Amino acid sequence: MTTLGIIGAGHIGSQVARAAVAHGYDVVIANSRGPETLAPLIAELGERARAATATDAAAAADIAVVTIPLGRIDELPVEELAGKIVLDTNNYYFERDGHIDELDKGETTTSEMLQKQLPTSRIAKAFNHIPARDITTDGTPAGTANRRALATAGDDAEAVQFVTRFYDELGFDTVNIGPLSESWRVERDRPAYVVRQNAEELRANLAIANRLP
Repeated sequence: MTTLGIIGAGHIGSQVARAAVAHGYDVVIANSRGPETLAPLIAELGERARAATATDAAAAADIAVVTIPLGRIDELPVEELAGKIVLDTNNYYFERDGHIDELDKGETTTSEMLQKQLPTSRIAKAFNHIPARDITTDGTPAGTANRRALATAGDDAEAVQFVTRFYDELGFDTVNIGPLSESWRVERDRPAYVVRQNAEELRANLAIANRLP
């Protein structure tokens, strides 16, 4: 069975963990405060889940999910994530992260920053533009009319394929934006950010996005 190593146990990380366990994945999850602080979440998730340090979660992962503040990506265990598919859920909040000149000028994206930090990992954007609560409540079977769609982006075809399959398992259609350099289209303050949209609506919102919102 595939193991998700989730680094970050906030709103998104916890919800991805719940969704993954419900669909038969094993989960190893870490936060910044230590595995013992995750006891209530692990009790809820059950025998398919365990808490660990970030390094141990990365090492255990077949697929990793990085869902920590952008300003802390330099703390990630690079060696343990080498060669692995890594899902990037992050957004840039200057109020939290401080102003980052390259992002303010539209010269890079949060996912490209993560790729630079994890040069041998295979990064794909995922889950950054859906309210966390909706991850476990808004999915519907494939073929459902007006099914909600989520976007992904990545330079690695296998990483994008995994996100597409994982989204579908959780009940969402996928729209592929293209390479990581285009992932800004679904970041904060763009038309596709945290709104419910089907695939056609998502494509339209991606198309009208401005690089500097």
